[in-house]
Formats: sequence, C-alpha cells, structure tokens
Amino acid sequence: MKSFNMINKTVASVDEAISGVKSNMVLMFGGFGLCGIAENCINALSKKNIESLTCISNNAGVDDFGLGLLLKKRQIKKMISSYVGENDEFERQMLSGELEVELIPQGTLAERCRAGGSGIPAFFTPAGYGTEVQTDKEVRVFNKKKYILEHALNADFSFVKAWKGDTLGNLIYKGTARNFNPLMAMAGKTTVAEVEYLVPAGELDLNQIHTPGIFVQRIFRGGVYEKRIENRTITKS
Repeated sequence: MKSFNMINKTVASVDEAISGVKSNMVLMFGGFGLCGIAENCINALSKKNIESLTCISNNAGVDDFGLGLLLKKRQIKKMISSYVGENDEFERQMLSGELEVELIPQGTLAERCRAGGSGIPAFFTPAGYGTEVQTDKEVRVFNKKKYILEHALNADFSFVKAWKGDTLGNLIYKGTARNFNPLMAMAGKTTVAEVEYLVPAGELDLNQIHTPGIFVQRIFRGGVYEKRIENRTITKS
C-alpha cells in the first residue's frame, strides 16, 4: 500500500497568516454581520502599514470592531458590500467621497463570490434590473424576462473564520457563518482560515466538512473571540 504525505497548512501565528498582504490588494472577508468574521486577522491587518485596499464583504463591521477598524485608519479605498447600515464612519466616508462604494444585492454578491471560486467569469441575474444596479451593465432577455450581466469576484487574499478545522485546512462553520465564508474561501488566491478549534487531520467527520482543505492555504487557531452582537434588542419585563 502506498503512503501519502499530507500537507500541514498550519501557521504559528496571525502575523504569519497575513504575511504577504500589501497595499492596493483586493481582500475578501467572510462573515454575516459580526458573525463568523476573521477577528484576529482583521485586528492584525489594522496594525500593518498598508492602505488603498479594496475589501469585499457582506457588511463593513461597526465603528470599533471588524472592518470598522480598517475604515477608521483609512486603510480601505473601496468597499464592495451588500449591507453597511451599522457603521457611522463608513457612512461619513462614503458621503464625503473619501470611500468608493459598490453596493450589490446580497444574493448577487454571494453568487459573484461563488462564481469566482468555481471558475465562472460571469452570469446573468434578474436582481437589480430597472434600478441603479443595472447602470452600464449588459441586459439580455431569457424566457421573456430581463436579466443583467454580473461578473465574478476574486481576491488576492480571502480571510475566513470557522468553528473547527484540521491541519489539512478542512473547515466546519456554525450557523450564519456559513452564509459567506464557504463562498469566499473558494475565491481567494490565498485563503487564510482562523478557527476556534484546530484538530489533527482525520478527526473531522468528512460528511460535515463545509470547505474542503484544497481551498485553504493557511490555517491557525485564533485567540479568544469576542463574538459581539451588532444590535442587542431586549424586551422590557
């Protein structure tokens, strides 16, 4: 029986994980709201002397957490997002013209990331037809319905966060962390995964893996996660 050498993709620290990120790069960040965001990677990037980043993320964090940290330090030149309503600094920079913003329907954003990871250069969707989203885009008719052309998204680096991963880079997410993390993990030239639990290869149930390790180049166990709530709503007793 032949034996195979398995690639250990574990890195020793967050600084090693983000090594190679430079100014003017395109970066993808998984997560949904503040759920499943790569907290350690974002914090480390905010401390690097980099700027003019194009960031692709469903949202832009909040003022003092998540991508809000990069916005506060003026490290982001352009945001490609879907929902950005929880960040006052984002609003200020957008309205003042300091920040270029491309707002995309949420499903279209997800599909553009998935397409990028699947090698599909573009696709047609009805979402956004007849709105500002349609501006300067090709329109075609399929089955008597109008669709607009959307191009795939890819990134120099994708940063994702999983609940559990192994040394081969296989990942398991929890809850809404699955909304964008698996798609963005596929679409980066270099995908960095931070996990709450890092286990040896072979310990994960193969039927439960959401992102196969083939898509992940670096993995590390993150520190304590804040897991902040965007808007805490309580009922008066």
